[in-house]
Amino acid sequence: MRAAVLYENNVIKAEQIDEAICGKDQVRVEVKAVGICGSDIHKMQTRWKYPLPAVMGHEFSGVITEVGSEVKNRAIGDRVAGIPLEPCMECNYCKAGDFSLCDNYRMVGSHFHGGFAENVVMKADNVISIGDLDFEEGAMIEPLAVSMHGVLGIEPRLGDTVIVFGIGTIGILVVQCLLLAGVKDIIAVDISDKKLADAKEFGCRYTINPKNEDLKERVLAYTNGLGADIALECAGSKITQEQCLLVTKKKGKVGFLGIAYADVLLHEEAFENIFRRELTLKGFWNSYSAPFPGEEWRTSIEFVKQGRIKLKPLISHRYKLEETKEAFEMILSREHDYNKVMILPQKGDD
Repeated sequence: MRAAVLYENNVIKAEQIDEAICGKDQVRVEVKAVGICGSDIHKMQTRWKYPLPAVMGHEFSGVITEVGSEVKNRAIGDRVAGIPLEPCMECNYCKAGDFSLCDNYRMVGSHFHGGFAENVVMKADNVISIGDLDFEEGAMIEPLAVSMHGVLGIEPRLGDTVIVFGIGTIGILVVQCLLLAGVKDIIAVDISDKKLADAKEFGCRYTINPKNEDLKERVLAYTNGLGADIALECAGSKITQEQCLLVTKKKGKVGFLGIAYADVLLHEEAFENIFRRELTLKGFWNSYSAPFPGEEWRTSIEFVKQGRIKLKPLISHRYKLEETKEAFEMILSREHDYNKVMILPQKGDD
């Protein structure tokens, strides 16, 4: 099959590789669409810690073309999204339903070949039906479930004011989930005016560009001098990871969805705010709950089917499988604004 293979840092080649054998409890999925995640960028540059060569890609959807002999709940022709985490189901965390914290998990696109390929072989329990959803929408169910996991976990109350730091794909999906949860005002924070304009279109009441405006001053002005009820960090920046602590009100909550790619060193004011304001800090990793894969996945699919969450407008670029290297180069160049970048592995108009 054709695949985009990572050989070493920043070295990706599109070529023919052998397909995996479909085991008795597995299915083979013909990949129709796969998104590039922000974590893929960092992993392929400097942080790859899994066997090489490798095929990345954990945000994907497609059609089942083969089922293992013991698979009863899936059939050839099913339209599905991939659920990338394979929990062991045996450790204490899995037994408690905290699958994201599994001690012995395996991840599609890291521990074994993922979606930057014509086909993926994975456990039958690791696909979920998308019905008649568009395949590109199906490929975005994973990042939507990640966003839903954070919003459900931070437990916004009806009428809250929430600041969202980082208006990329996850940030915009978080905004949509917050609106469904009954949040009154959302304040979007980003250093891209284009992304802030997108935030307005998706329902944010206020926007702040900290490069041009005083962040704390604007937040206080928008919140009657109190600060936000909740701050959600979606950028994965050490700057915004600290800024969350500066603009959240007393007894407020801070949720971290963005990955830390550098040491986060807090200034005195930010650290003191944690205890002087009695802030609640929560981290959100992945997108899973019991029963596996969790309400985050099932609810996400239903909201998209109902048209209450929009995914297609977030896709800014599309590339063929052979152009995967160019897609990564475009992202790394930072010469263009981009949002979700989609790879379409199948030839023709599938």
